[in-house]
Amino acid sequence: MAASHMFDHERLEVYKLQLEFIGWVTQLLEEIEQQNSRKTREVRGHLDEASVSVLLNIAEGNGKRQRQVRAKFFDDARGSATECAACLDALVAKTVCTSDRVQPGKAMLVRVVSMLTKLVARFDTDAPGTPEQ
Repeated sequence: MAASHMFDHERLEVYKLQLEFIGWVTQLLEEIEQQNSRKTREVRGHLDEASVSVLLNIAEGNGKRQRQVRAKFFDDARGSATECAACLDALVAKTVCTSDRVQPGKAMLVRVVSMLTKLVARFDTDAPGTPEQ
């Protein structure tokens, strides 16, 4: 796809990284489903939904013009990303994954949350130290 035919959100590093996470987590979910679908059905469903929610909130937030509205969508995306991390922890607690297996995904999520935190601060005019615009 030519760069001139991209949506603005497709240029965001956080969007690209979240797409990478979705690919990673989809593979993980397929592995787990083959092991024991009953034991992890709820966590798997939530993890799948939350990972997509991050992506959708990034895209929608980036398309908003009002700063506070953008900040809210980025904040919602950040919340869904932390939910993904908690789901990975739950899979370890349920003994269907090892900590080592989920570590690459958690590392991606730490970066996603960090980037989203910076975007929230950039657009949230109520945040401390943020100039009014």
